[in-house]
Amino acid sequence: MAKPKVASDWLAGCAGCHMSFLDIDERIVALTELVDLRATPITDLKEPDESGVDVGILEGGISNTYNEEVARKMRARCKILVALGDCAVFGGVPAMRNFEGAEAALKRAYIETESTDESGKIPDDPELSTPVHVRPVSDVVKVDVFLPGCAPSADAIFHILSELAQGRIPEVTGEYNDWH
Repeated sequence: MAKPKVASDWLAGCAGCHMSFLDIDERIVALTELVDLRATPITDLKEPDESGVDVGILEGGISNTYNEEVARKMRARCKILVALGDCAVFGGVPAMRNFEGAEAALKRAYIETESTDESGKIPDDPELSTPVHVRPVSDVVKVDVFLPGCAPSADAIFHILSELAQGRIPEVTGEYNDWH
């Protein structure tokens, strides 16, 4: 039987969940015996194959139009989608921006703080993603498994991936707090 293919991507947030993924340490060997890691923090591939993957993992909240595009692409390419971490599950820390709005956050970042950019204005480059109200991944695409935590522990991530590799959808209850 072929090993399930796993890929991950990072949206808006601190990348702590990807660091927890890396903290699996020596158990990564056991994990690679169960799954085929494609685009993850451990590989150099930046996105999953066009042919798709079995398990997609998204970390971070949706904070701009590019994040929306990444989430839709990941959902289209994977059979099971995991929202990893508080930012992906409910918006987490990036959602704090929602209290003042994207425009005010951009003003503070580009106009009110010291910067190497001396223009004193918010960039209007059409190549830049448009900021949106920060929200969880499930507001944009269907999510099959939610693993909250800031960041979820390596034990929790290993448990979720091990269960998915064996064809079981893990139920994440309040006990994830015990994994921290």
